[in-house]
Amino acid sequence: MSKGTITKIAGPLVVASGMRDANMFDVVRVSNSRLIGEIIEMHGDKASIQVYEETSGLGTGEPVESTNEPLSVELGPGLIEGIYDGIQRPLNVIRDLVGNNLTRGIEVPALDREKVWHFVPVAKPGDKVTGGDILGTVQETDVVLHKIMVPPTVSGTVESITEGDYKITDKVGVIKTDKGNYDFTLMQKWPVRKGRPYAKKLSPNTPLITGQRVVDTLFPIAKGGVAAIPGPFGSGKTVTQHQLAKWAEADIVVYIGCGERGNEMTDVLNEFPELIDPHTGKSLMERTVLIANTSDMPVAAREASVYTGITIAEYFRDMGYSVALMADSTSRWAEALREMSGRLEEMPGEEGYPAYLGSRLAQFYERAGSVISLGSDERTGALSVIGAVSPPGGDISEPVSQATLRIVKVFWGLDSALAYKRHFPAINWLTSYSLYADTLGEWFNTNVNSDWTNLRARLMKILSEEAALDEIVKLVGMDALSAPDRLKMEAARSIREDFLHQLAFHEVDTYTSLRKQFIMMSLILEYYDCAVSALDNGADIEKLISVPVREAIGRFKYIHEDNIEEEYTKISLDIKNEIKEVIDSKEEY
Repeated sequence: MSKGTITKIAGPLVVASGMRDANMFDVVRVSNSRLIGEIIEMHGDKASIQVYEETSGLGTGEPVESTNEPLSVELGPGLIEGIYDGIQRPLNVIRDLVGNNLTRGIEVPALDREKVWHFVPVAKPGDKVTGGDILGTVQETDVVLHKIMVPPTVSGTVESITEGDYKITDKVGVIKTDKGNYDFTLMQKWPVRKGRPYAKKLSPNTPLITGQRVVDTLFPIAKGGVAAIPGPFGSGKTVTQHQLAKWAEADIVVYIGCGERGNEMTDVLNEFPELIDPHTGKSLMERTVLIANTSDMPVAAREASVYTGITIAEYFRDMGYSVALMADSTSRWAEALREMSGRLEEMPGEEGYPAYLGSRLAQFYERAGSVISLGSDERTGALSVIGAVSPPGGDISEPVSQATLRIVKVFWGLDSALAYKRHFPAINWLTSYSLYADTLGEWFNTNVNSDWTNLRARLMKILSEEAALDEIVKLVGMDALSAPDRLKMEAARSIREDFLHQLAFHEVDTYTSLRKQFIMMSLILEYYDCAVSALDNGADIEKLISVPVREAIGRFKYIHEDNIEEEYTKISLDIKNEIKEVIDSKEEY
């Protein structure tokens, strides 16, 4: 064990001498208070350490002790429903021990050592197993069946394995390996900065259904895909991520509050246990892991929090689950990188961020993906990553936004102008994009309706044409437009207000099935096509715009899923009849 002494303290950065035998990224205990830290730079026998706790009161000459192990997370039953800080300390357990404020140097295991779990073996003595094979299962919550896997680096023959009730550190069985017997427990450890291995990465060709119309229809994300939500203060990044966490068709949700305001994390902690999961009917927390690292916590722990979260997410992916990870926000993480880089006196890059900002972001996002897990049964798991970006002043030309955009394939650009108009989600349909749209179009055509991609393309075309017409309207007014252009403007308004605008807190509108999304597109375009035809027959534009059925189309989003087919038939008939009446009234006149 390498021991040294403190020679310099600069906020969360501590420099210690006498650490020649230590390694990069070793976890160390700093001073007699045993603060937890990690070596991030080595010069001869001097180690630069980022400390994950408050360093006030430390002095030079105090001891530093290396554990000779990298920063790792504990993986096993008990993760689900857990609320952890950036280095996987259980916050609810710490609160019970020392109160509401974190005490420095406190050492609490991430997983409960006393709780007993019932283990049901899948493997049997004599079975040959390799890394990733399932040895047995534990029913962690009513929703999640936790699969106990062989660690990726172990392979051999099962000597013994027994069903029973165990604590996570109890010996459950023995695997005979080339290097001797390996006693396995319900828990394993994995270093956070190293991605967990898999057998093969797959092409993302299945959408992650979210129930949010602007996302699923216009800018879809694939299972195993990566997306960014940049937006200025107050544009709805956090609420959008909450919606995706609640409604996305993922088996497990990992939510990382990285440097976010404490009151926002409080909302998450209060809301999630009360939310009923629409897929299971149980509490949403029964398939959720929360990493809470608020803005008042030590800045270095922010840097670790995203790695802690994604390693836990990879563990559940390896079980064959679809995992959705929300990182809110990667800008705060980048700020932590910048602060530590400055204290290390590294040459700054653009806007003071370190030169390696882009590569660090890429390393994080590249750990997403749809994969075939290790093991003989070829399980398929997916890890989708959705990162919020908080550019100062909403300027996405700043380095974090630009580095993120070079990596991600989906860009949901939030617009403060839309937010001020109370249009939520405030995703700007003119600046956003999804590079998965064409790949996933085939899935939507096959599984929802063969006309899906055609309707989506028409919606996008009308919205883009509205933007061009809007410039004319601002100059000379609506009356200067021709009747077909006025009709196009009305159709675009219907798309914006009736389809894209979605109320997160409305009982019915908060989630829209793909079938209902398709019907809503169909009704808007059916009205538009019938009205265009009527115009060709000489119908009056004012009467076409004011037909009563338009209100029914607008209110369709509040129709309960059970009644959509019946209501669709009725409104579709009303469109034809009311527009025919407009044409007939013109002929009578």
